[in-house]
Amino acid sequence: MRIAFTGSHRVGKTTLAEEIAESLPDYEFINEPYLQLEEEGYLFSEIPTLEDYIEQFNFSVEQLQNSDDNTIFDRCPLDLLAYVYAVGKKKNISDLYEEMAAAIAEIDLLVFVPIEKFDLIVCQGSDLPNLRQEVNDILEDWIGDFSNEVLEVSGTLENRKKQILDKISSMKK
Repeated sequence: MRIAFTGSHRVGKTTLAEEIAESLPDYEFINEPYLQLEEEGYLFSEIPTLEDYIEQFNFSVEQLQNSDDNTIFDRCPLDLLAYVYAVGKKKNISDLYEEMAAAIAEIDLLVFVPIEKFDLIVCQGSDLPNLRQEVNDILEDWIGDFSNEVLEVSGTLENRKKQILDKISSMKK
């Protein structure tokens, strides 16, 4: 089973994905493209640019295409395209959208981690709260467009973790 976490920044995706990976030791954990690209020497702008997000998007699509079953992805092409769309208002993303839709068709469970009504994580001005909210809104709009099994999680880390593990268990039956 391929499991991908999607959501804007500072919503607890990575912490949750790492917790799930610990609970599923037979699964490979794939770090988000930003960290992998940075490790490979890619120099991001201090505030990521449209080109930075496109680079991450392309990397994420490639990761997904080259992955095996039993993989957990901390980010996927869906949320990276939401950043491209939010940052590059004038960019035509129809080709990228089709590429993203084809890539995420390989995902068995898409875990959406939204900004909750009572925001659980403090987002400072340096964390680009407006971009964070805009990406969250785009994801909420797009998330239902795909045939993937989607789980929107909420609550504490433990509650979110339980929701995911219960969903995985029910999907395996």
